[in-house]
Amino acid sequence: MADRPATLRDVAAAARVHPATASRALNPETRLLVSEDTARRVAAAAAKLGYRPNPVARSLRTRRSHTVGVLIPDLNNPLFPPIVRGLEDKLAAAGYVALLGNTDADANRERMLFEQMRARHVDGFVMATATLHDRMLAEAAAAELPVVLMNRLSQDYSFPSVSVDNEQGARMAVAHLARLGHARIAHIAGPQEASTGVSRLRGFRDGMAQHRLTVNEDLVTYASRYTVEEGAKCCRELLARRESGDDAAFTAIAAANDMLAVGCYAAFDETTLQCPDDLSVIGFNDMPFIDRLRPPLTTVRFPHYQLGTEAAQLLLERINGGEGPVKILYLAPELIIRGSTASPAHRDAAHEPAMSQEPADPSAADAPAVHT
Repeated sequence: MADRPATLRDVAAAARVHPATASRALNPETRLLVSEDTARRVAAAAAKLGYRPNPVARSLRTRRSHTVGVLIPDLNNPLFPPIVRGLEDKLAAAGYVALLGNTDADANRERMLFEQMRARHVDGFVMATATLHDRMLAEAAAAELPVVLMNRLSQDYSFPSVSVDNEQGARMAVAHLARLGHARIAHIAGPQEASTGVSRLRGFRDGMAQHRLTVNEDLVTYASRYTVEEGAKCCRELLARRESGDDAAFTAIAAANDMLAVGCYAAFDETTLQCPDDLSVIGFNDMPFIDRLRPPLTTVRFPHYQLGTEAAQLLLERINGGEGPVKILYLAPELIIRGSTASPAHRDAAHEPAMSQEPADPSAADAPAVHT
């Protein structure tokens, strides 16, 4: 008959301490309450005996499961793995495990995952799925569940959240295109029930106004999801309008995220259009591998891993009874210039005969250089 598993009392006896002391020494949250020598002695005894804490028993004592529910909208989006890695690393250091749920941006699936995680008595939620009118947020608040929004904001700013400064990032994208000489810029907006879609559209409009450029509403399309397929569909709509007349002409597309920008590439492949010779494209997020596209995508970057660690920190503060004002954190965006954006004149230059070396305008030779 196999030996029975070692218990906490066995560890305490081997370390010559009281079971309560052994419990505090083995718990990351209470380890500092015992001396360093005692903590080492208890850890050594636990290792020698092969002791494994019983999470169910601990949760009954502490009323905590040391698990956190994490809801993300699309596991296929390369943006989320580095964010979740930062979240998991920070939670693990505090003795917590993340239960990951992929909603596929489906409200029914999100509800199912939310309820299943609640049934498992998670200590809190990190939600990258929240919409501006999310009923589950109200339910979580009523149940006094600690909730932190990640890459999302609530409409009334009533939940702790961490995200990039979306409006500033969108303004930076427009400013880059304006500096290149683009005056007619189209926008593929994200879903308007998501804070990112709303704030990046607002930033696009602000950026256009700051550079005294007119927003043609016919050149603003709305994606229902942040997917390559939606990006391609919206881009096709823009291209059809571009062919309809001069009023809908444009030379650049500012997409609300990189997946939508990749969709533009797919739509271009169905035509004879070339990027950036015919149309410039700029994205948002700088998701992994986006620099491997041809041409590499110009985009707006933010620190993905840090977004995850900051979200975890906010949740841990709430779980541990942190009071005070709700914290809303914004990470600074950074413009990353690559090969998908160029001056509107780039097309003419790219198609000039090889023998043509002189600029069409002699004064252009004296124009200042632009460094990126």
